[in-house]
Amino acid sequence: MNFGSKFFGLFGMVTAAPTIKHEQMIEVDLPKEHIVASVAEDREATCWGCGLRLLLPSGGPVFKCGWCGAITNRSAQKQEDKSLKWRWLRDRGFVCVLLVFILFVICGGVWAVYPVVFSINQFCGIFHSTVTLVFAVSTLSSFTLTAFRSPGAPPNVLWGSYPAVEKGDLENYTFCHYCLKPKSPRTHHCRSCGMCVLDMDHHCPFIGNCVGAGNHKHFILFLISAIVSTIYVSIMAVYSVLHMWPPLSIHEFVHLNGSGSMLGWNLLKDIIHAVLSSTTLLSIRGFTLIYLFISSFSVQIGLIVLLCQQLWYIYEGKTYLSHLSSQGDDGEKDCRNLLRFFGCPSVSFYWHLPIFRRSKKRHEK
Repeated sequence: MNFGSKFFGLFGMVTAAPTIKHEQMIEVDLPKEHIVASVAEDREATCWGCGLRLLLPSGGPVFKCGWCGAITNRSAQKQEDKSLKWRWLRDRGFVCVLLVFILFVICGGVWAVYPVVFSINQFCGIFHSTVTLVFAVSTLSSFTLTAFRSPGAPPNVLWGSYPAVEKGDLENYTFCHYCLKPKSPRTHHCRSCGMCVLDMDHHCPFIGNCVGAGNHKHFILFLISAIVSTIYVSIMAVYSVLHMWPPLSIHEFVHLNGSGSMLGWNLLKDIIHAVLSSTTLLSIRGFTLIYLFISSFSVQIGLIVLLCQQLWYIYEGKTYLSHLSSQGDDGEKDCRNLLRFFGCPSVSFYWHLPIFRRSKKRHEK
């Protein structure tokens, strides 16, 4: 390999130190021994992407190859993640807790509600059982796909050899010092999963997996299915517990006295006392329904907030991590990003609508 093929100039991330010309030094009214010229010293480095040796100005730890486009950080070193095992155990614990909760909501809800719905008529009982089965299957299947499917590994690319790596093949690629392989600009390394993830949104400990290009759609479907299921559980729990709640004692409200605000306060206290007194007569099914309502209602609030956040990032054509790295950049908001994300085939039809005609950017996976 001759000198011209061994060395390539770089003009990306490294700038040479300024030099003082000879004519400028003559104009300085100082003794010659005090005149110092700043001279840029060339240093040789090797690009990890194509293997070519490069001439660099001094003082530049990060540089970009002028041939393949790879970005090299000379100050970075090989990293060893010693806590990967503990994070794996933590995530598996969260997954087990979430699975137990989902199964409890399904089984406990069916056990606590079926006497009420079947007491109305047989059709209501069959309808409730069918709806419960559909929600249970959709939630568990989407959860399984999200938790156990690969979040999306970056594509394998040729690197390290000049004849094989052509010009611009590794544009803006960096080197992952955990996986010891190239990392594309849309890829992030997850220390909990121990792998690089393409279009990584975030790492979710409750599914024990990252959310990336490979399972992002399943994660959104899991959120939608879980929200609809918890709303249905809340409605059925309230309906059933009202049917089996013991009647309130009417004599509690007979001896009310006072006027104005005092009367209202006394009435409120008597109602609360009567409700609490009647709870002692509730069966185990009644207490199970109360717990199901409180837990499902609190969970659905958090899931709704998370779903709205996710859909907004998709609408902007971003992920959560790209949103954090582009503070101040609102991006190109595009309703077609949502359609492409869910694989809607009729994008050309929606293009004729005014709300879709204004947008240009797409959410690419």
